[in-house]
Amino acid sequence: MAYEKMDWSGEPKKKVVIIGGGIAGALLATIVQNKCDVCLIDPKEYFEIPWANLRSKVDPTVAEKAVINHSEYLTNGRVVTSTAINVTETEVWTSEGRYVPYDYLVIATGHSYVVPRCRRDRLEQFQEDNHKIKSSESILIVGGGPTGVELAAEIAIDYPDKRISLVHNGPRLLEFIGPKAGNKALEWLRSKKVDVLLDQSINLRNISDGDRVYQTSNGDIIKADCYFVCAGKPVGSRWLRQSFLKEFLDRNGRLMVDENFRVGGLKNVFAIGDITDILEQKQGYTAQRHAAIAGKNLKILLKGGRDTKLWKYKGSIQMTMVSLGRKNGVAEFPIATIAGFLPGMIKSKYLFVERTRKQMGLDS
Repeated sequence: MAYEKMDWSGEPKKKVVIIGGGIAGALLATIVQNKCDVCLIDPKEYFEIPWANLRSKVDPTVAEKAVINHSEYLTNGRVVTSTAINVTETEVWTSEGRYVPYDYLVIATGHSYVVPRCRRDRLEQFQEDNHKIKSSESILIVGGGPTGVELAAEIAIDYPDKRISLVHNGPRLLEFIGPKAGNKALEWLRSKKVDVLLDQSINLRNISDGDRVYQTSNGDIIKADCYFVCAGKPVGSRWLRQSFLKEFLDRNGRLMVDENFRVGGLKNVFAIGDITDILEQKQGYTAQRHAAIAGKNLKILLKGGRDTKLWKYKGSIQMTMVSLGRKNGVAEFPIATIAGFLPGMIKSKYLFVERTRKQMGLDS
């Protein structure tokens, strides 16, 4: 393939290239777009508010505000709709045959997953998921992490007549946080007649959209008209394994960063969001904090400021909220775990959609 260099001619400002248009990369692009020549590289044309994803399946109208074209908020920057496949000390190579020079690089590729390229097709996908739910009398959900629990809860509230089975291969739900939260979520789901099977799995390789009968690892038979797989997604760093940054990947595929979000001590390469090796819960609000501090540091460097002036990230308060429908939730704080109406009021009712849009400079 013959590679074409991106034309930055006539642009006197420093060039900041951000790879990844998720919650961290999109917010950072918003923050720095008036201070530099920013280029966002992302395989899709839009940003999606991640915590609204599951409700969009049961209520596709939510997606209308939660799925936002990059061009709506990035009004003073460039978008390259492509996948980054390599990076050197001076440029990023993309899958469609372009290389993009940079003065500063930020990697925010989070986790790998496949979604449509354009917003219209993504909205249509939510409509299709909604039709699948509406037309099914019984639904199987595979996975008892936050995604599986929240999806089961959303369906149970909006479609209380559906028979829902949730199969999880661990001993409790929400294993990434404390057992109290998982137990409270289990109690709530069972109160809504969700059939929860723990310590069991479904062989995902042997199922297809046409299946109606599923067998668990324990031999239990589940009849369901449709299914949703809510399993974890791999870290989006595979493309870095052959790059000059490969030595800064830890054994889990995450980029090793310092307190300023610099990768491996490099002066002009940063990483933010779920791809970093920072020991904390990988959640949306922590990714937003990463973007805010990285944005401050880039502004300092773009003005010629010294390293000693850079902001340091000292971690986030460990706080986790899982929605249970529109009015309830379960929350784990450092001093307590609570469930019910209060965490529902904080997160579940509006899912921070309006607040996130305002952060991106958009009307709520």
